[in-house]
Amino acid sequence: MSYRCAFLGCGGRARGHAWAYEHVERGEKVACCDLIEEKAVAFAEEYDIPNWYLDLDEMIEEERPDIVHMVMPPTIRYSLMSRLSDLGVPAVTVEKPIAVGADDYKRIRELEESSDTKFAVNHQLRYHPRTLDLLEHVHSGGIGEVRCLDASAMLPMSGQGVHVLDLMFAYAGYVPVEAVQGACAGFDDINGTHPSPASAAALITFADGKRGLLQSGEGVPEMAEDVPRHMHKRIAAYGTEGFVHWSMHHWEKTVDGEVQRGEHVYREEDDLGQAGLVEALIDWIEDDEAVAPTNLATSLDEWLVILACYASTVGKTPIHFPFDPPDDLLDQYIDFVGAEWENPHGG
Repeated sequence: MSYRCAFLGCGGRARGHAWAYEHVERGEKVACCDLIEEKAVAFAEEYDIPNWYLDLDEMIEEERPDIVHMVMPPTIRYSLMSRLSDLGVPAVTVEKPIAVGADDYKRIRELEESSDTKFAVNHQLRYHPRTLDLLEHVHSGGIGEVRCLDASAMLPMSGQGVHVLDLMFAYAGYVPVEAVQGACAGFDDINGTHPSPASAAALITFADGKRGLLQSGEGVPEMAEDVPRHMHKRIAAYGTEGFVHWSMHHWEKTVDGEVQRGEHVYREEDDLGQAGLVEALIDWIEDDEAVAPTNLATSLDEWLVILACYASTVGKTPIHFPFDPPDDLLDQYIDFVGAEWENPHGG
């Protein structure tokens, strides 16, 4: 069976979603939608998509897609996700970050608990072939008992810190979080839609005793020369018998006491990872028990860690879970660092 797949948003990031269909075996591109006609037409032509629309409701009614790629700014996440849910779309992949602050986090959490739509957040790194290999090595005991996780991204938390945090959850085996100690400074806002500390660090304690260190923004390690900020992402897992280390360009792992290492081409990995995410969502459509690893509930748990990092900074204290963040937490942080930000879409 081939599943009908549509695109909501035809900007630059949507290209990565469309490229991946060279490797998607069970899905076909049927339509795209954007408010700007020129963008919709050009996207449809470039990626051989038969139909384009300027109205979301019309696209859903006419095309009846099984999967919608929602590639829109995080400042309008909830309104579009709830609309897709109301329209009865079976599955949606949503670009990261899943939220902006605590108020929209809570609305999206309520939606996740009530909606029949299967939402997966677009953490395609989780499906990279190299990542899958390293995860299998860790989870099969290749480095012994995992004790420590260390992840960083040069873009701020809402930019790509969320990506490496998602990988941290995967290497940790999705064990619940027990506490977060955060230290954030400054303010950054990518494209006017990704408000975030300019630099942030979070010490995460998992319920089974694992510790995780998450860093993002200014001051994180550079992993390659002469590449843009977004090309500096990495994660390492350290166990009682060895380690694994992944970056956008290199990998290392301990096998029987010996360290193996090599390189990979990120673009090739990313296309396959994006395709793997789509295939995982199709698996979930076909079997309710085959929940996609980057499902909305898990991604919201991850976002709560970031909110706890903000709250720990403002309150100057560790945050213990369960944690119910105040609705105005992002505003509190912005006031705390003396910055200003106005949501261009009104929350």
